[in-house]
Amino acid sequence: MKYFTLITLFWLAVSCTGTASSDMPEWRWEDPVTPDTPTVTEPHPALVEAGWSNISASYPGLPEGLSLYRSPEQLAGVKVIAYIAVADLSRISWDVRSINDPQLQGTSDQLKTPSEWYKETSAPVILNGGYFYSEGGKRYNASVAVSKGKTYGVNINYASLDWKTIYYPTRGVFYQKENTSPAVGWTYWSGGARHFLYNTPADNAWSKDPLAVPDAKFPAEAVDFAPQTAIGGGPVLLKGGNIVNSWKAELLYGDGADDKMPEARHPRSAVGLTKDGFLILFVCEGRGMTEGIAGLTFAEEASVLSALGCTEALNLDGGGSSCLLVEGKETIKVSDKSQRAVGSVLILEKKQ
Repeated sequence: MKYFTLITLFWLAVSCTGTASSDMPEWRWEDPVTPDTPTVTEPHPALVEAGWSNISASYPGLPEGLSLYRSPEQLAGVKVIAYIAVADLSRISWDVRSINDPQLQGTSDQLKTPSEWYKETSAPVILNGGYFYSEGGKRYNASVAVSKGKTYGVNINYASLDWKTIYYPTRGVFYQKENTSPAVGWTYWSGGARHFLYNTPADNAWSKDPLAVPDAKFPAEAVDFAPQTAIGGGPVLLKGGNIVNSWKAELLYGDGADDKMPEARHPRSAVGLTKDGFLILFVCEGRGMTEGIAGLTFAEEASVLSALGCTEALNLDGGGSSCLLVEGKETIKVSDKSQRAVGSVLILEKKQ
């Protein structure tokens, strides 16, 4: 088990570093356009007032209750290319598709690109999901993945820089129980039958001695984690309307001087819930795939989602993994120049 988190930290470093070369691939999608004359009543006028453009008309197959917006030229004072899918949860459902690795033992299931997941699901909107890695011929989820009450992945439950000092971080999750609204929290899987959910993270830091192993009472009163749908990642960006950005406590990255991914600009993906009860899937381009577009830091990403009205939000895997498909078409230019095969995706589709 010891190499799991080490490999995870390495994978996160790989996924959040790198610079696009000048040998750019030809953009193969038609750029979505803003309709001159809306054909329906604008469902989210506050977004339009904030400079977001409703480009749903470029995707005629979108079901009612699902809208797509392109960002203004700047967000949080940064030049951006970003998109959000906004879902009315009374008409649209969200779900997760994932490799099957429920106990960090690895699987022979193959990673798939978002387009490959689209071929399987035909979901009108697909966003890359949580962290993952490959080692020794197997594929591993490093983040929670739950669909229809079945667990396909759990958050990595310990970490180390030198494998002498071991930490036990709680890590972020976006989840929904049956007949409740989605929310964020932090989980810890005990390695056995117990899977804990907390409203606050264990306050770990690489600069401090390790805290106790999380349990039913630490770092806070826990409940058993048994959602209907869930996706892990990290850090938690927003909870209860407050910006949290808990990447340090979640020990998502190493402690080297060059390990500045959270505070550097990269492509980002996130999921959030607004105070009005709408689900938002967010993606932003980065790493110079379009000239002058670097991406966002975690803090900037949290600020953007807060400005969108989110009260709960979780960052997902980013960098080369960031990819949002609408009707099977890419929105941003992915920074690996072609879609990365990933361990999990979020999907939006018409509620049955």
